[in-house]
Amino acid sequence: MNARNYQNELTRLLQRMEGKKKLFLHCCCAPCSSYVLEYLYPFFDITVFFYNPNITEQPEYNKRKRELRRYLGEVPFGGEIAVADADYEPERFFHRTKGHERDPERGERCRLCFRLRLEKTAEMAAAGGYDFFCTTLSISPHKDADLLMAIGEELAERYGVSYLPSDFKKKNGYKRSIELSGIHHLYRQDYCGCIYSKAAREREKERVK
Repeated sequence: MNARNYQNELTRLLQRMEGKKKLFLHCCCAPCSSYVLEYLYPFFDITVFFYNPNITEQPEYNKRKRELRRYLGEVPFGGEIAVADADYEPERFFHRTKGHERDPERGERCRLCFRLRLEKTAEMAAAGGYDFFCTTLSISPHKDADLLMAIGEELAERYGVSYLPSDFKKKNGYKRSIELSGIHHLYRQDYCGCIYSKAAREREKERVK
């Protein structure tokens, strides 16, 4: 069976669409969001949703949220993007991932984390009457687009809101996000957000010294 090409699916969907649809977009940080928003805003009325209970240290959480808002304030289309705020609730992440504290990066803990964030996004999208929901996470070369699509499509069935087919690292999306981060001097963190990924990153730095 041939692997799906989510970028081709998205391209075909955009070509078929008549008029702008409503998109509820989970955003993990400003750098990952930069290209995704630049790419999608001509096609959608977008509401960004910064829901990231995996960012378990509040100063880091606040910094990443501020950077996303700053980016929206600097780009020409930023005024067309709505923002849906979310509570800071790392306890939900700790509860959902209990027993997986020692999992390796990209393991089961990460899958549980993706599901936690996407489920809240789907729930909010359904409540708000959106046509689609999605996440910026697939732009990262460290994130599994197949896993994100599987979770998103499962939740789409449950909540009755379509999940936007996406692998935003395609079409040089990741490269463009780095370019935009440089142009806007965006803070680019070197770990996903939780204390476990931060510890893993620190161990990696020690090994390469």
